[in-house]
Amino acid sequence: MACAQTPGAQPALPPLPPPAQHTPPGASLAVMLDVLLGGAAIAVPQYQNPLLAASLLLKAIGAIRRRRAPGVADGDGRADGIAPGRVDLDWAELRLTLTLKDGSLKKILDGVSGSARAGRLLAIMGPSGSGKTSLLNALARQVPKTKGMKFTGRLTVNGSAAGLDGLPQAYVQQDDLFFSQLTVREILTMAAHLRLPPSMADAAKDEYVERLIAKLGLSNSTDTRVGDAKTRGISNGEKKRLSIGCELIHSPSLIFVDEPTTGLDSFQAEKVMETLKDLVRDGHTVICSIHQPRSSIFAMFDDLILLCEGRTVYSGPAEKAIDHFATMGLQCPAHYNPAEFLADQISLDTSSDESREKSQERINKLVAAWREKGVNSNNGKQIAAPATAPATVENGVKAVVSNGVTQATWLRQFRLLFRRSWRQAVRDKATNATRAMININSAIVFGFIYFRLKATSATVQDRLGLLQVSAVNTAMSSLMKTISVFPSEKTVVARERAKRSYGVLPYFLGKLIAELPITAAFPVLFSAVLYPMTGLNPSPQRVARFFGIVLLESFASSAFGLTIGSIAPTKDAALAMGPAMMLIFIVFGGYYVNAENVSALLKWIPKASLIQWGFQGMCVNEFKGAPFEEQPGAKVRRGAMKDGDEVLQWLSYDTMPISRAVVANARIMLFHYWLTYNILKARKPQFEKMEPPPES
Repeated sequence: MACAQTPGAQPALPPLPPPAQHTPPGASLAVMLDVLLGGAAIAVPQYQNPLLAASLLLKAIGAIRRRRAPGVADGDGRADGIAPGRVDLDWAELRLTLTLKDGSLKKILDGVSGSARAGRLLAIMGPSGSGKTSLLNALARQVPKTKGMKFTGRLTVNGSAAGLDGLPQAYVQQDDLFFSQLTVREILTMAAHLRLPPSMADAAKDEYVERLIAKLGLSNSTDTRVGDAKTRGISNGEKKRLSIGCELIHSPSLIFVDEPTTGLDSFQAEKVMETLKDLVRDGHTVICSIHQPRSSIFAMFDDLILLCEGRTVYSGPAEKAIDHFATMGLQCPAHYNPAEFLADQISLDTSSDESREKSQERINKLVAAWREKGVNSNNGKQIAAPATAPATVENGVKAVVSNGVTQATWLRQFRLLFRRSWRQAVRDKATNATRAMININSAIVFGFIYFRLKATSATVQDRLGLLQVSAVNTAMSSLMKTISVFPSEKTVVARERAKRSYGVLPYFLGKLIAELPITAAFPVLFSAVLYPMTGLNPSPQRVARFFGIVLLESFASSAFGLTIGSIAPTKDAALAMGPAMMLIFIVFGGYYVNAENVSALLKWIPKASLIQWGFQGMCVNEFKGAPFEEQPGAKVRRGAMKDGDEVLQWLSYDTMPISRAVVANARIMLFHYWLTYNILKARKPQFEKMEPPPES
């Protein structure tokens, strides 16, 4: 029987026919063409004449070349879609151990074995800390690389370890991460255009997305933004289904889902599980972890694995779990949720020493009984009969590998990622409005404090203070915006990179170019309000240079924020690191400390301070060749300075042109862009390599 397929999907590779005792040349050709053409409707007569057979082979080769790639639109523009290859996954003696600092060994997974079959939904249940997510990570071969971690065991696909390489799988993790300002359709369309084969027409990809939206039950939210804390968007249940949809783009054969119902109400949880059940009916192999489902969700499970303390308590058909526990003297009461009953039996009760000891003894007996029964050590035997006829090992592996992910070209990646970054930046009206208001308010406050300064020696200190706070405000405004957004975005990008959806360079270039106008708008707005209020040098050239200096400093500060965001593990860490490091740059910003008097050990700090270069550029622009008005009797706070050149001499800026400050901040900006790019490139997801289990 053929494996289950999505509606309108292209058939998977047919099983290889058994060898015959004697096969004429034409018959061998017919068999070969049938395999190559994937069961295409091409009549292949059983030619006995080798010459006629060779002629037919040449014609068939031409037909193969003319055939469209899987999923390419037909003549009417419809998408075929991509059918999943059948996958039966078996694992044996999976062990995950962590060596702690004190030398002790923590067992996360302790000799877990089992199997999952195509067309069946396998659920992994257990209390918190039982190893559910760790088992999913192990089966997906995505155990995060950790010092002291050791991962051993055996995994096979359709009976062969060779099928693991190139296996098209999907891993829907517990937290749903998206670009908040994009709609459901935009997110799925982006994933389709990045991950589906380039030979597939764009119209076919778009239609494929529309059918996927309908299948996921997201039709009513198609053009709704995902949303975040600032923007109202889709529900948590819809986010989970959208996460599943993003993973289904390339029709993976094997799907892992971690805690799909966590944080959802009962209705949304059931809708998500119905989606998973539909995938099972389509022929996918689905494995999910779940904590304590309601009875209606438990009834959807075909197979069940119960874990406690990293050990298997039960592994088999879900409907037989209650009977197994009954044989152990643990009878489920009538009209009781079986999932709750099972969860209670395998949970450690820590309310008292007596209850802890009693529950631990019960769990140990359950684990020992299951191991004695021998079911847990089946080493690849199926836990239940598959829903469809088993595929041969050779055919299974070939079908799987033929469904591998194909990336878009570099230029196409750049265009798609540029468009995404542009939409994310422009549509975030709450953030943009807040930044505009802060810059306008800051400019107005500073404008009133330094209102209409006169060009006299008495206002030198005021002008220096104004230029210093302008440099500090510009730097801090850009820094805080960047470090409050980029760490979260970095997490989304890391997850997409793990799927090999795109490279770092097209993403990073697209982001920088797309955000350029938005990044530039706010320092320009700040300068446009501040400059005319404060009475700075009104020369048009000096005004233009002031705007340019502020703009470049803003870009350099944003680049510095990207570096902080790429290093910091979380948003909170970035918010702590960024201002602390910027404070050092403020101290060495040219106003509080003269760079000429800094010790040799700290000479590098003023050179690395983007505030210092911004302040220096503003000072040279403001005071270079600027005469002072004479005010007899006026109090001079910084000595009797005759003109702006004396101010620059006092600051040790008299021999420095504006171009030096501009070039210095440009170098700082490019350096941090380069550093961020390399950090992102180096910090790709790394996973533990599975080693063979030790010989018993």
